[in-house]
Amino acid sequence: MKCARSRNECECDHEVDAAASNPALAAEQSAVTGDLVIIGLGYVGLPLAAEACSAGLKVTGLDVNERVVRGLNSGVSHVDDLSEEDVRAMLDRGFTASTDPSVLATARTIVICVPTPLSPEGGPDLGAVTSAAKSIAAHLSPGTLVILESTTYPGTTEEVVRPILEESGLVAGADFHLAFSPERIDPGNPTFGVANTPKVVGGLTPECGEAAAAFYGRFVNTVVRARGTREAEMAKLLENTYRHVNIALVNEMAIFCQELGVDLWDSIAAAATKPFGFQAFYPGPGVGGHCIPIDPNYLSYKVKTLGYPFRFVELAQEINSRMPSYVIQRAQELLNESGLALSRSKVLLLGVTYKADIADQRESPARPVARKLLAKGATLTYHDPHVESWQVDGQDIERSTDLDRALAEADLVILLTDHSEYRPKLLEEYARLLLDTRGVLRRTPKDEDPTVVPAQARRYVQREGIQVL
Repeated sequence: MKCARSRNECECDHEVDAAASNPALAAEQSAVTGDLVIIGLGYVGLPLAAEACSAGLKVTGLDVNERVVRGLNSGVSHVDDLSEEDVRAMLDRGFTASTDPSVLATARTIVICVPTPLSPEGGPDLGAVTSAAKSIAAHLSPGTLVILESTTYPGTTEEVVRPILEESGLVAGADFHLAFSPERIDPGNPTFGVANTPKVVGGLTPECGEAAAAFYGRFVNTVVRARGTREAEMAKLLENTYRHVNIALVNEMAIFCQELGVDLWDSIAAAATKPFGFQAFYPGPGVGGHCIPIDPNYLSYKVKTLGYPFRFVELAQEINSRMPSYVIQRAQELLNESGLALSRSKVLLLGVTYKADIADQRESPARPVARKLLAKGATLTYHDPHVESWQVDGQDIERSTDLDRALAEADLVILLTDHSEYRPKLLEEYARLLLDTRGVLRRTPKDEDPTVVPAQARRYVQREGIQVL
């Protein structure tokens, strides 16, 4: 039997595979009939299930949402990255979805892909993670591999998940494997998916890490071994904190560059020609999605337990959170220049999702922008090809389906999401007043050579009444 302590507690050289080191455990594991159970069938869990199914694994999905489970078992997808055809292919390969935790008892591998939102106080809400861990503990078999993919602060796997799982009477690292592997799903990305995005894994022990790497290696092209669970947890937070603070940097620069008379978009394009030492980030109406607005706060929370603040993250959060107010300021200025008052104006919002060409509205900055517009008395409509109905604080916002007509009838158009449908020529032709918060009007047309004119670069807005954030 190998040492039950973590890598931080012990560096034993004699550790061996949990099941292989104990014939009884190996015999019990051989009776297990399911390859994989994924807990949580959302934007992370369902694509993971699809890729595992494609690799020939027998996959069961476990979710508390009965509507989602019924839909999947009927071949209906509820996420952008998988079509109904994709779900039907999964079903043909043996995939089933369930709300019954007893399916966990038959799994060789269990992956937790549940949401980790912020609590009302701004700290981490691990309720779904702990609930999943308790369900696993009630059905945990010797030799099982348990992996947490839900984003969280360093130490969660070892300090929160491990003790709950060990309430089963089994010991992590001795009787079952435990690892962390951060999800890297990018909804709507046509280039990178589960298979071709490198997978970081960190085990409670080296053998746990080896087991997790072997599992993902069955359907992911590149597996990257982190030293342990804490390092893997930190890797995810580092990725998103890096983006968070750099977006905040250009957002703040957008504000003062406007006052200085500097074309920031042109400056970014010029800086991006440097082949080393620079990565382009662009200003916008705020940050949205399942990662950037949420994940850095986990790191800030953990740092505060050490007795001091994480000032970079807190400042970035402050800057990005005030961008909706800056959008309203710019909108009012644009209207005032034309002799119009916001309180008596018809405002059209283009795009209410958090990123282009998907239906995901999580943490979208469109909602705080709309809330502020309504508070100032604007008559509000929206257009979004991916969202059939939209509410702000319980109030239904009128949807426009005829884009040309909606552009022409609005006193002011605010572009908040850069859906591919919103083409520069169309916007310039029909919109009387337009505030482009995504730089769509600055992007190089596809028929121009991007090596000569870098993307997001040398296209200039000539017409009065049109501004780019």
